[in-house]
Amino acid sequence: MPSHLKMRPLPYSSPLEGYENPPPLPTGFTSDGRSLDNFIPGQEYKRSKAYDEFIDPIDNKGNGFDFHVYYMHTVPTHLEFARKLHERIRREFPELRIYSMEEFPMGPHPTGSFEVDTFNPHETGTLMTWLVVHRGPLSVLIHPNTDDELRSHTEHATWIGERWPVNSDILQHH
Repeated sequence: MPSHLKMRPLPYSSPLEGYENPPPLPTGFTSDGRSLDNFIPGQEYKRSKAYDEFIDPIDNKGNGFDFHVYYMHTVPTHLEFARKLHERIRREFPELRIYSMEEFPMGPHPTGSFEVDTFNPHETGTLMTWLVVHRGPLSVLIHPNTDDELRSHTEHATWIGERWPVNSDILQHH
């Protein structure tokens, strides 16, 4: 278990919160014969609001997610690849907020990095899938922006590529 999760017990609410006492789900399969049929006969289907807006506690007023692209700033091939990836993102996604490259550790980030911010679920999913294909040897820390920096960078964070140790000692916990 990662050490940042051992420091304090975190209460988790039930993933089924808001779905108390629902009708049973069907037990059959869809036409492909492999995936489960999730549609309850006679019940109107409501698309999840998570397709269109960030869910609590993610910030819906500013940028919802930060993508921190990590590279080994002391390795010339990593630095060169990171510079090219940074330029490509700026060219392909000019609508996103893209920060300058930091060619040294900064803040909680233990190595060189640059940040890209997304403002809605569509941009977040698009950039995530794009980086899965284009990140090369680099790693990407993806975290939501909430009112709890520590949780955002640890418990709520996810990675594409190798996980790096984040300096959580300098992050604020609310």
